Amino acid sequence: MTQKVHPYIPNMVPKVQEEMLKVIGAKNIMELYSCIPDELKLKENMNIPPALTEYELRRHIEGILNKNTSTKEYLNFLGAGCWQHFIPAVCDEINQRSEFLTAYAGEPYEDHGRFHALFEYQSLVAELVDMDVVNVPTFDWGQAAATSIRMAARINGKKKVLLTKTTAPERRDIIINYGTPDLQFEFVHFDVKTGAMDLKDLKAKLTEDVAALYFENPSYLGFIEEQGPEISKLLKGNQSLMVVGVDPISLGVMAPPSHYGADIICGDLQPLGMHMNFSGGQAGFIATRDEVKFVQEFPSRLFGIVPTVKEGEYGFGDVYYDRTSFALREEGKESVGTQTALWGITAGVYLALLGPDGMYEVGQAIMQNSQYAVQRLNQIPNITGSCLNSPFFKEFVVDFNHTGLSVEELNKRLLEKKIFGGKDLSNEFPEFGQSALYCVTEVHTKEDIDHLVQSIKEVIEK
Repeated sequence: MTQKVHPYIPNMVPKVQEEMLKVIGAKNIMELYSCIPDELKLKENMNIPPALTEYELRRHIEGILNKNTSTKEYLNFLGAGCWQHFIPAVCDEINQRSEFLTAYAGEPYEDHGRFHALFEYQSLVAELVDMDVVNVPTFDWGQAAATSIRMAARINGKKKVLLTKTTAPERRDIIINYGTPDLQFEFVHFDVKTGAMDLKDLKAKLTEDVAALYFENPSYLGFIEEQGPEISKLLKGNQSLMVVGVDPISLGVMAPPSHYGADIICGDLQPLGMHMNFSGGQAGFIATRDEVKFVQEFPSRLFGIVPTVKEGEYGFGDVYYDRTSFALREEGKESVGTQTALWGITAGVYLALLGPDGMYEVGQAIMQNSQYAVQRLNQIPNITGSCLNSPFFKEFVVDFNHTGLSVEELNKRLLEKKIFGGKDLSNEFPEFGQSALYCVTEVHTKEDIDHLVQSIKEVIEK
């Protein structure tokens, strides 16, 4: 059977293939795969279904998607790394424009507009975290944290990294996977009653070979780490760097980590104008001071502004480009891409739209709504609305240990009432038993919270 030639697949015409093989000195295409052992090669034909028309394909995909349940139909109190926030329409309007709608950051001679937009995004995030330098986004918070830690290790040449035990489990796994085997990791304990870092344990583990400490504020569990200045003092006395992960939407009402000694700040841009997606709707940022020792260790693209030969005119372009794997390829410090550059522009639109006052209002609304939720949950017998005795932002740990129900069973019953309950923490944090991480943001109304409380009462009594 002769191979069918598909006109839209490059180089499928046999004559073209023959010419290409002749140039590279290969007899046939399979010779290109000669380095692969025979036992790993697929010998039989793949069981691929027949092609579908555009209409048939659309119906097939829509049929799969219709099996999903979303936050449009269900009331959602689940966060834990991907949070439901209000997305202003202008964010979608701008990031869908044809001049922006690509995952690629662009080229110097054709994308001045995209470079300009990314420069403005960098400037806005830098103002938010009160740092000087911000990168073109990475994959997500986990990647940003992992890269920040490797940057710290390259800066001071040390190989040991301390992580708090309250670090988000998925981010912790990414950090360790990305750092191993070059770096060694050790965990710092926390106070189970407050969530705060155990400073005695930190002092005991803060040896001379520690490159950096990484913690999150607000934490994965929602509590606010109030010991930042003391932690910074300990680290500086040991010539170790402080890397802090932060939820950027908290910075309308909270001091940025730079104000209590952070050397490198990272986080996820998802709260700043990005819809919740399975994997795709996230983008990590990294921020530092404008010092050579920090800037030269960024593996990401950085855009700067410079006057042109025409007076009063400015251009935008790569800064210190030969740091990157784009320039150095396999010799680069880390391999990076620009696949989330579009989300950087989206975050820039969100921050420009809200401004300082808008960010403050969003932060206030989140704090008021989450405080109200905890107060109402505390009114349910055998439930503690927030089992950690610390201030919190957006997320909090709800204790269900005395209800006689597991969080898994409780969440199943809540789904029957069209409610997504909190993240089950019983496996990730067994010290809290049957507890769940609940998330309340500016999108939740008093009626939403009251409905949640009434529904929990009903499923417990069921």
